[in-house]
Amino acid sequence: MRLVTYRAGQSEARLGAIADGNVIDLARFGAKVGVDLPSTMLEFIDLGPDAVVSVSRLIAHCKGQFPLGSVLPLTNVKLLAPIPRPRKNIWGIGLNYVEHVAESSRTLDTSSNLPKEPVIFSKPPSTIIGPGDAIEHNADITQQMDWEVELAVVIGTRGKRIAEADALKYVFGYSVMIDVSARDCRRAGQWIYSKGQDTYGPFGPVIVTADEIPDPHALNLSLTVNGVTKQSSNTAHMLFKIPTLIADISKGMTLDPGDIIATGTPEGVGAGRNPQEWMWPGDIVVATVEGIGELRHPVVAV
Repeated sequence: MRLVTYRAGQSEARLGAIADGNVIDLARFGAKVGVDLPSTMLEFIDLGPDAVVSVSRLIAHCKGQFPLGSVLPLTNVKLLAPIPRPRKNIWGIGLNYVEHVAESSRTLDTSSNLPKEPVIFSKPPSTIIGPGDAIEHNADITQQMDWEVELAVVIGTRGKRIAEADALKYVFGYSVMIDVSARDCRRAGQWIYSKGQDTYGPFGPVIVTADEIPDPHALNLSLTVNGVTKQSSNTAHMLFKIPTLIADISKGMTLDPGDIIATGTPEGVGAGRNPQEWMWPGDIVVATVEGIGELRHPVVAV
C-alpha cells in the first residue's frame, strides 16, 4: 500500500491509502465495510503487520468500487508528512555512502577513513515538514544550508537487540527524506543543531509498505536544485545496509513503531562541490526515490 496523511480543505489530518489516483480515507472506508480502522498513521502502524495484509485485501476486494464518502480525488487534497509529528527524534545516519565519505573529508573536516560502525545522530520531531512546505532559511543562523536526499525507513514493530537476519521484519515501510543541514552550525563536532532546526526534515510524500519494496538496496535516488541534478545514486551503495543499521541502533536503544531512520546520503552535496554551493531563498529542491515518489520544496527567507 501507499499510505498518506492528508487534509481536505480545513479538516483535520487523516489517514489515507492511494489507489487509482484517489485517496481512500481508511477510517471512513472501514466504517462502510464494518471494520474499525484508525484515522492516523501512527495508530495504523501500531496495529502491526497483519493490518497491512488485511486492509490490502479489503481494498483489492472492492476492485475500484469504493463505498460512497470514503474516497477523494488525490488532486483535491493536501498531502502532509506521512507522520506529521513523530513520537521520537528521527535517527540520522552520517557518512553512509563511500563517495560521500570522501567528499566530506575534503570540506567538512571529517575522516577520510570509512567508518567502522554506523555514525548516528538525530533530528527532533519539529524538523518534519510535508510535501510542498517551505524550508526556512534564516540568514542570521546559516550561510551554508545544504541538501541531502535519503531513503527513510519506518519501523513497524517494537524491538531491542534485533538480529541483522531478522531486521527487515521490523520495517513497516519506506519513504523519502531530505536531511537539510546547516554546515556552519556544527558545534565541536556535534551535528544536532546543524541538522535539527525547524523545517530541516522534509518527509514523504507517502509511506510505501515494505511488501511493495522487495529490495530497499536497489533504489535509485536523486536530488535537483532549480532543475539541475546535484545527487544521483542508488541505495546499493550504502556502506551499512538497513539490517545493519537496525541491529546497531537497537543494541542499546529500543526501536518503536513509527520510528524513522534516515539512512544517509550519497555524494553530490553542496559542501562537497568546488566551489561549494548552498541553498538560498527562492530555490526549489526536489528529491526522488525510485518506487516511492518525489518531494518538492521551496526555500524561503525567515
